[in-house]
Amino acid sequence: MTPEIRLAGPEDAGALAAGLARLSADLGEPHRMDATRLADAMRAPLPPFRALLAGEAGLALYSPVFSTVTGGAGAWVSDLWVAPAARGTGLGRRLLGAVARDAAAQWGALYLALAVYETSPGARAFYDRLGFAPVEGQARLTLGPEATARLSRTE
Repeated sequence: MTPEIRLAGPEDAGALAAGLARLSADLGEPHRMDATRLADAMRAPLPPFRALLAGEAGLALYSPVFSTVTGGAGAWVSDLWVAPAARGTGLGRRLLGAVARDAAAQWGALYLALAVYETSPGARAFYDRLGFAPVEGQARLTLGPEATARLSRTE
């Protein structure tokens, strides 16, 4: 049976946290997010993300971005996870399609952006098949929490 894709709310924070923990495990990355912080973020006056759930088979977590180079708003897909048993069924494509529709309706998103781990050739091949492409001349940079805190104290 094809799982229904639906928008997650604060009441879904436990299921969302469990799926994100499975994604972290699949990637061999530490998992630092819990259900309480997810629910609190989703209850914020301006939630920093939206999320879709496909039962226990998959999820997508995404946020608005804006690019003057691209010419408008987009959606940054920070997390996309499909359970091993559901891979190859089209669920990943369906989740990203739902992200595109929701982000367009919510903030006029024209494009999707994401990062893919170099150690995930299957994921990279999936994104390539959908038409995602590297951005020539750009590298993704991150300022970690401690450095961001230091920078925020700069006047």
